Amino acid sequence: MKRNILPVLALLFGTLFLFTGNGLHGLLLPVRGTAEGYATTTLGLLGTTWATGFVLGCLTAPKLVRRIGHVRAFSGFISVIAIIALLTGIIVDPYWWVALRAVTGFCTAGTSMIIESWLNERATNESRGAIFSLYIGITLIGAVAGQMMVPFADVHTPILFMICGICYCVAMLPTTLSTAASPQPLKTVSLDLKALYRNSPVASLGILLVGIANGAYGTLGAVFGANAGLPERDIALMMSSTIFAGALMQLPAGRLSDRIDRRYVLAGMAAIAALDGLLLFLLQPGSPYFLIGMVVIYGAVANTLYPIAVAHANDFAAPEDFVKVSGGLLLLYGIGTIIGPTLGGPVMSVIGPYALFFVTAVAHVLITAYAIFRSRQRAAKPASDRDTYTTMPSANAQMITPESMALARSDPSKKDDTTVNYGT
Repeated sequence: MKRNILPVLALLFGTLFLFTGNGLHGLLLPVRGTAEGYATTTLGLLGTTWATGFVLGCLTAPKLVRRIGHVRAFSGFISVIAIIALLTGIIVDPYWWVALRAVTGFCTAGTSMIIESWLNERATNESRGAIFSLYIGITLIGAVAGQMMVPFADVHTPILFMICGICYCVAMLPTTLSTAASPQPLKTVSLDLKALYRNSPVASLGILLVGIANGAYGTLGAVFGANAGLPERDIALMMSSTIFAGALMQLPAGRLSDRIDRRYVLAGMAAIAALDGLLLFLLQPGSPYFLIGMVVIYGAVANTLYPIAVAHANDFAAPEDFVKVSGGLLLLYGIGTIIGPTLGGPVMSVIGPYALFFVTAVAHVLITAYAIFRSRQRAAKPASDRDTYTTMPSANAQMITPESMALARSDPSKKDDTTVNYGT
């Protein structure tokens, strides 16, 4: 194990600081924006533009990396992210923030893909699972650590923005100073909606709806907390706890989906998330602890939906198409995360902060209904013929890129430099 981990230890150290910066900046902007009195619709656009930039980064960043190399591209991407983190602390303006957030999303996709391709290059078939699990754990720890920094400084000052910049600069050092050879070129993923839907209708529509729900909560959860009267400490606790709860629930939910029809598990988890969201919307609990507890239950079940849907799609795909199908579903998820905050912001502005969970509940009800409907249209794969469930980042798929799919599944001896395409 030491022999497998030591070559990527410096890279993983940099990853920790990258996601610490991401977690801090991602929570800091909506908290500060709410304190400044920005409209909920405007704050929702922070998530919309970030997701748009991230999807574009997954599609186009590999071309830039091929042209200038992994180290230069990584240094360039993360330098831009650090500059933007500092600028958002200097220029406190909603229009600038929305525009700059798109650039951050693009660069985050590039940095994540470079890290994941580097890990994939160093991994062997024997160490792949351990390295992938360690990588996922580090990203979760980093994101939570960043979010938990928010209560320790005044959000009205530039201090936390400066800490973001420091985290990003530290994250740049390991790969910049490394003498290891760069990995092979990144793969480009193209999206074929018809092929995706033919492979698995419930996974395709389900992933889109999961993206809408997770995108709305991931962007506007902090805004909801502030408008619901939670102090900054409790907002950070709420957002971080949903990440941990989702991580803890993935394994039992995944193991259950390996034993019975995954669509039933998908429908059940979505139904619980829908019920929890509707109760939050209707009851609007006044106790902070009860409120946070209900949101944590929501996060625990909602964050299991993405990997179960991916596993279901792979049940009906050929083994050589796993990464292609998963990459396409990732892009569908990205489209959903663009829609979610764009829809959730105006609804919250009109109805109130708890309407956030009405939006997520509608998405989860649709997932439940369609999963049950499709279970009547096509028989489930026998358990012996199914793909094995693979744990994914539980916070949301903002952490997932096509390269992380490759790290989780592919055989490094079969790498190529071709564009990933699927369908006929």
